Amino acid sequence: MSQPSSSSSNAAESIAIAARRAFEDSQLVDPSERDVALQAIRTTLEQARDQVLAANKQDMEASTEITSRHAGEKLASEGKLSASLVSRLDLSRPGKYDAMLQGITDVANLPVPTGQVTFAKELGEGLELQRVTCPVGVLLVIFEARPEVVVNIAALAIKSGNAAILKGGKESINTATLLSSLIAKALSTTSIPPTFIQSVSTRSEISSLLAQDRYIDLVMPRGGNELVTNIKNNTRIPVMGHADGICAVYLDESAVEEKAIRIAVESKIDYMAACNSAETLLIHESLLSTLWPKVAAALIEKKVSLRCDPSTLSAISSVPGASEYASAAVESDWTSEYLGPTFAVRQVSGVQEAIKHINSHSSHHTDSIVTESEGAMSAWCRGLDSANCFVNASTRFSDGTRYGLGTEVGISTGKTHARGPVGLEGLVIYKYMMRSKADKGSIIGDHEKGGKGYTHKDLPKGKPMF
Repeated sequence: MSQPSSSSSNAAESIAIAARRAFEDSQLVDPSERDVALQAIRTTLEQARDQVLAANKQDMEASTEITSRHAGEKLASEGKLSASLVSRLDLSRPGKYDAMLQGITDVANLPVPTGQVTFAKELGEGLELQRVTCPVGVLLVIFEARPEVVVNIAALAIKSGNAAILKGGKESINTATLLSSLIAKALSTTSIPPTFIQSVSTRSEISSLLAQDRYIDLVMPRGGNELVTNIKNNTRIPVMGHADGICAVYLDESAVEEKAIRIAVESKIDYMAACNSAETLLIHESLLSTLWPKVAAALIEKKVSLRCDPSTLSAISSVPGASEYASAAVESDWTSEYLGPTFAVRQVSGVQEAIKHINSHSSHHTDSIVTESEGAMSAWCRGLDSANCFVNASTRFSDGTRYGLGTEVGISTGKTHARGPVGLEGLVIYKYMMRSKADKGSIIGDHEKGGKGYTHKDLPKGKPMF
């Protein structure tokens, strides 16, 4: 990552300071005002729909041939933008704008995640302790292409009480910049400071912001492996996120044909640019001559290319279209995120080998088994080192909205406090609150050094003391 100039460093510091002040000022605002702010944002975005879609069209035209979206990508042909990113960029896809708006309402309707008592004890007579959820602080969220992420993250940040600084990809600059300005406009009519949600647009600003560990509490990158790795290597701020989405579907020996075909096909083709789209298909060795050719035929019918190991390749030699769509896999296929119509396929001897393969080659994102065996189901969910372990369900379910989280900031595959789709609960931490009701206050000498000792009595969690 390039070194920031002094001017960009100063600008970044000003942005970070403004976010920190907005966060601190907001902590004394009644949490109910967060929902008022979310409704104001939704209303503003509803009224500005045509304006936002016009900006999005500018971004799309900069990324694709104007005459035909399928004639060839301008930036893609220049090596700057992949077809999968172009797909993610389009906010005019049927239902996408409405889904973005509904996500705001869904978040508003969720319980407030802050101010929840998760631990309560009496330490001694007149001395009580509580552990209470609270916001993380200031978030720096960096993402690629998908402009609606601006709104998703803003909604979650506001509801959870976190200030946020957002950086989208340059391919969505018109849409993201407009959305951010509309959000600030809406916030200016509420009790939440308008600088609570800010955006930046250049790479140099990000380089400078990554140095602002005094003011920024958490970095959340959403994008490819190169982006996430680069950020981790260039900041002292904690980083939470995921890099690749190398998801797998495993067809166990007891897999039922209809289930197997439905789940394998949808996991691959429903939205191939998504990080929860399946990239690897594992086949139990007993299914090579029975179920596997039928699944392969269904995938080939959808024009999915199959990169097969020797066993799975030879088993479908007579399947129509296999000569065109099936080919021999290479080692790199097992760790590839295609984000397109390609499946890496290999034979395994059973659920344990499938788990071993996934734990060794996947990105620990989302993996699904198709089976009727309770034992295999149990082994799968306990043995996989993945954030989302599914049984007889499409990998496409791993999504904050589908989980009922309202929406998501991203999907974390790490081992921090939040894992899987990160919604409101993943954006809060906690603080300990202690109150003494003793006439003279409390000191440790009252309980130690010959004092009365500690009672450590559990108390009802109930409401926070303050």
